[in-house]
Amino acid sequence: MQSYKMVAFGRPLERATQPVPIPTDAAAVVRIGSSGVCHSDLHVWEGSFDLGGGRALDFKPNLTLPHTLGHEIAGEVIDVGPAARLVSVGERCVVYPWIGCGRCSRCESSEEHLCAAPRSLGTRTNGGFADHVLVPHERYLVPYGGVREEFACTLPCSGLTSYAALRKAAPFSDRDPLLVIGAGGVGFSAIRLAATLHGVHPWVAEIDRKKWDAARAAGAREMIDPREEGTAKRVLAATGGFAAVVDFVGASETASFGMSVLRKGGRLVLVGLFGGALTLSLPLLPLRAISLIGSFVGSLAEFRELMDLARAGKLKEIPVEVRPMTEAQKTLDDLKGGRVLGRVVLKPTAAIS
Repeated sequence: MQSYKMVAFGRPLERATQPVPIPTDAAAVVRIGSSGVCHSDLHVWEGSFDLGGGRALDFKPNLTLPHTLGHEIAGEVIDVGPAARLVSVGERCVVYPWIGCGRCSRCESSEEHLCAAPRSLGTRTNGGFADHVLVPHERYLVPYGGVREEFACTLPCSGLTSYAALRKAAPFSDRDPLLVIGAGGVGFSAIRLAATLHGVHPWVAEIDRKKWDAARAAGAREMIDPREEGTAKRVLAATGGFAAVVDFVGASETASFGMSVLRKGGRLVLVGLFGGALTLSLPLLPLRAISLIGSFVGSLAEFRELMDLARAGKLKEIPVEVRPMTEAQKTLDDLKGGRVLGRVVLKPTAAIS
């Protein structure tokens, strides 16, 4: 088994060789065909999230090195434990990575992604920057059917995150407009989902104008640059304020802009993890009756709903660039430098050939 591991935070990944895992109980081993690269991988590799005010959320105490990143995983089941009954060797599946402890009230209510002691693949346990991965239970494997694997692997994160966030932002319509902030991989997915599933073409705020044409092609109604002077005033005059804003960047500036263009009773759904802090005037929350909602990926049930839509052909693909697994470090560097449109998907050498 070949993998590309973190050996130190912020240092280049190193190639490693180890035995292919042997599954026990209802676990399974997946030979990886495609593995997406996400901003969360970048944050884990760097070792922290910026909380603003000089504070940081430090991953280092909770992550044992060496560690294999990657939580967007699809491939072929090659081995299962003796208690497995739901999947068979040879099935091609996407892996749901947001695995909890299995014992707390959140896990027992099917909200494993909100577990306080997570075992998430790629962020807490070894993930998909490899040619094999051990999945602790077969229930986390969802067949992707006729969906192209390179797109299917992105659905447990970019697809699911945008799907769950839009559910929290609803209802919205042409008369109750939606603003998407950020046209990166997850934001791009949300633009397409809003148009495809909700029949709504959202406004999109994006500072990188090289992404504007792709966002329009995906279904954006209007593109705006929130840094331009007078943008908030022009947008409020044109829309009366947004019923919902979904911020897929999560920076101080983007969250502040999102709050400024909400109408009374509007909802700001905060998804992105870029970092920073948000200063709020507390009386304005009740006076404007606005809501601030955090959204973190999505549940296994929501992921199964999303995969049903994908297999039914109701999801349009986001832009995907395929690279060999040997370019895992280059891809993290490109992501950090803002040089990625849509998603980069890594493929082991055997999967490419």
